[in-house]
Amino acid sequence: MARSTSGVAVEVVRETGSTNADLLARAPTLQAPLLLVAEHQTAGRGRAGRSWLSAPGHSLTFSLAWRLEGGLQRLTGLPLAIGTALAETLGRLGQPVKLKWPNDVLKDGDKLAGILVETQGAQGEPGGATWAVIGIGLNLAMPDELEAQIGRAVASMPWLARMDRDTLMAALLDGLAGALDEFARHGFAAFSARWNLLHAYQGEPVVILDRGDVLHEGLAAGVDDAGRLLLDTAVGRVAIVAGDVSLRPKP
Repeated sequence: MARSTSGVAVEVVRETGSTNADLLARAPTLQAPLLLVAEHQTAGRGRAGRSWLSAPGHSLTFSLAWRLEGGLQRLTGLPLAIGTALAETLGRLGQPVKLKWPNDVLKDGDKLAGILVETQGAQGEPGGATWAVIGIGLNLAMPDELEAQIGRAVASMPWLARMDRDTLMAALLDGLAGALDEFARHGFAAFSARWNLLHAYQGEPVVILDRGDVLHEGLAAGVDDAGRLLLDTAVGRVAIVAGDVSLRPKP
């Protein structure tokens, strides 16, 4: 086990089913933050139980377990804060990206990275500290056969694929650790304006879908300090809470 410059313990495994599932299983015995990196995931998961497909050597797949105080109510907006930190780090590396509510990173309109946050209560502390397990899948290169398997256009970053993998991972971890410290102190309110600057659909017509059915449509107006999507509709502004809903640009 190695330790990063941010003080987080780092483990690398050649292959596993899901780094999130692995860390959730270990959460009751964790004593400090832990980053688990898989060179290949065979059963990666996305939001709402969707699969995350990746090919060995062509993506970064990792999860970070981080202890946060105050119970689940203090975690509101955490996936969006993580997205902000990831996008800002990629920007510092010369790779500008945008954010799609609630948990996707886009490049040129296509999905580059996904974020999945799952939680586990800290052992012996009901209602108190919570382990947040933050899973990230980041496409570095996209083989044609994998894109065909996914069934839609996806983005990649060949320039990052040529970076030293440890250097890239260290930069991402430093950005995430700093963001998590800030989130623990100030919540998502410290990130909302930054998220809005990176919003892929700011001011554009969008629809909100629930299992394929249109729930709302209007102009995307960013997010509020609780991470709710603000939508200007024909009947006024509404605030959408992230659940099993999806945002799409309006045709």
